[in-house]
This record gives sequence, C-alpha cells and structure tokens, in this order.
Amino acid sequence: MIVTCVLCDKKAKLDANSYQGKRLINHPLATFMCDECKVRIAQKTEQRRREGKLRPRLYHKESDGWS
Repeated sequence: MIVTCVLCDKKAKLDANSYQGKRLINHPLATFMCDECKVRIAQKTEQRRREGKLRPRLYHKESDGWS
C-alpha cells in the first residue's frame, strides 16, 4: 500500500499487514508520518524542552501517588 506523509508529502510503501498498515486501513482519521519527519519533530521538541520554551505539563505527567 502506498501512503503519503502528512507533513512532507513523500510517498512511502507500507505493508498492509503490518500494525501501522492495519491502523491506517481500519481508522480513517489516522495519519501517516514518515520516519524523517518523526525524527525531526522529536529533535525540535527536545530542543524546545531544553530551552524552556515548552511547558512541562505538555510533555511530562507527574505521578500523584494514587495510580
């Protein structure tokens, strides 16, 4: 199955029997993001977190001891 990345519009071949392929087929609102975009977003998020520009509650949930 051919899928398109939602950010960079690159076409990628994905196995329809893989977990990600089945997820895209069975859930029409699910989107595909290529590995390069995932890495780029992770790097930029980590950089923003280190610089203090990302609010802590968005990326880290503290345990309150009840769960």
